[in-house]
Amino acid sequence: MALHFLADAAADAQPGDDVVLTGTEAHHAANVRRLRAGETVTVGDGRGVWLEGAAAHVSAREVVVRVATRTTVDAPTPRLILVQALAKGDRDELAVQAATELGVDGIIPWQAERSVSRWDGKVDKALARWRTIVREAAKQAHRAWLPDVEGPVDTAGLTRMLPGVRMLVLEPSATRPLAALDLGADPRDVALVVGPEGGVSPDELSALSTAGAEPVRLGTTVLRTSTAGAAALSVANVALRRW
Repeated sequence: MALHFLADAAADAQPGDDVVLTGTEAHHAANVRRLRAGETVTVGDGRGVWLEGAAAHVSAREVVVRVATRTTVDAPTPRLILVQALAKGDRDELAVQAATELGVDGIIPWQAERSVSRWDGKVDKALARWRTIVREAAKQAHRAWLPDVEGPVDTAGLTRMLPGVRMLVLEPSATRPLAALDLGADPRDVALVVGPEGGVSPDELSALSTAGAEPVRLGTTVLRTSTAGAAALSVANVALRRW
């Protein structure tokens, strides 16, 4: 499979044009992926544009791709959103990476009551880190659309989202399995809420349920915060016939 890269310049490029990769993207292509002149590659803008062409020039500072074909990929509907609770170590980052590879359309960091990790005073740095992870994972997965990473929210912020989305809280004690829901019957976007290491607190479950969120379970076992989102996205992808 051809190597895939992201470039803002891809948005307006047409067959016959040259798209130039610079900075870290050029360095990655030349020094990490060992791209050679003449090789076929794909380039996207992360917003649906998909170009295919050949590398006309390759150096660590600049890679020139001559565009052969251009297509536009529609954004999937309804959107799948991962609400990922902040977690200690790299567990939330692993969750974000896997979710991107599995086709999530949006990611929202959640400062949950039981989150050990806190973003106080470092929101910009933490968001930049998550967005970098998403970008690299989207390239690896050859995705035409780059998932949006929104600013962090607390539980009150989640309840304010509910009028526009179908919010499903992953909760091992729930009676309804996620796989039993007909996700395609509801036109609203689907938000999958994953709690931190200690789970979603009773007060949070009560607040979210009162506001209209639906507690659901994945199975009979308890998954880690780093894997629950990926498992739920797999179920949702099948239910929405994305897979």
